[in-house]
Amino acid sequence: MSIDIQGLYKRFGEFVALDHISLAIPEGQLVALLGPSGCGKTTLLRIIAGLEYADQGQVLFNGEDASRRHVRERGVGFVFQHYALFQHMSVFENVAFGLRVRPRATRPSEAQIRAKVGALLELVQLSWLGDRLPSQLSGGQRQRIALARALAVEPRVLLLDEPFGALDTKVRKELRRWLRRLHDELHITSVFVTHDQEEALEVADRIVVMNRGHIEQVGSPEEVYESPATPFVYQFLGHINLFHSRVHAGWARVGHLRVRVPEYGDAEHAPALAYVRPHDIDVLREPEDGDTTLPATVQRVSSLGSTVRLEVMQTPGGEFAEVEMTRERYAADPLRPGDLVFVKPRHLRIFLNEDPQPVAPMHWHGDGDGI
Repeated sequence: MSIDIQGLYKRFGEFVALDHISLAIPEGQLVALLGPSGCGKTTLLRIIAGLEYADQGQVLFNGEDASRRHVRERGVGFVFQHYALFQHMSVFENVAFGLRVRPRATRPSEAQIRAKVGALLELVQLSWLGDRLPSQLSGGQRQRIALARALAVEPRVLLLDEPFGALDTKVRKELRRWLRRLHDELHITSVFVTHDQEEALEVADRIVVMNRGHIEQVGSPEEVYESPATPFVYQFLGHINLFHSRVHAGWARVGHLRVRVPEYGDAEHAPALAYVRPHDIDVLREPEDGDTTLPATVQRVSSLGSTVRLEVMQTPGGEFAEVEMTRERYAADPLRPGDLVFVKPRHLRIFLNEDPQPVAPMHWHGDGDGI
């Protein structure tokens, strides 16, 4: 089932949770609502579910207005962060609950309920735990039971609110891969809320990046990571370094570097920020011709499994930046604290410095003088 969000507006007192947002979710996709706390993603999910009502705007299911339908009439399955299982019921009865409380006219027979619940427990790979109580399960197992319970009523839409937020890192990684495989098998239109960038990038077909009640960008994981539409998206998805800059007549000056920015051809001596990710910086022993490198001193070297992270300090200036490289690349030419190097940023992205909304990145300030 497709979902169309049209001009949703929702406020709580003086706080605007959603500010006239619109979004189309195609049938069968797994979509992540990604953003920091307070950005509106859970409010949007609850409005889709019918647990909240918008002040303005519409929610359409397959082109039909569902904005004022009761949650029971929407055909959605909802999975909460903290499982919300009935502690006094067995795993089997938790999964069967939604089937047992149906009106008599639509309630399956006992044999049908048992067959359905058995199939769902097989699907979530926990058929051997049917007689256990929730308190006897691990967190990951409880979340899979919560998902089976949501699927028991055969929802047209599956909604998940931070489904793995209460779990440790290792279990989170296992369950999100499992969720992706389950979705590929069932093809239910699914929307999940997360503030974990890695989770969204790994699991989702499309990512909706939200901030302050607005949608910053919608796209595939590759699109939002490789081609961020706004400074906020760039900063929220992964580590970055910032270079202060100025733009004039389609050119940006970053320290000694000069970068073509044709999209800002009308700008005149405008302050700007250049964004570059740590893995998009080359470290050289010697400068290149044409002022394409910046001098720096290695301050710290850290091993992070398969990667090595360098903290370098611009010379002169005293500002830090992070550089990441593979262990193999580092082993070919090991660097030590105190070594003089020359860094060459690749894939610089320039934004005019209107409202960058920084998210605590590493900053590296260029001199910003001249074009």
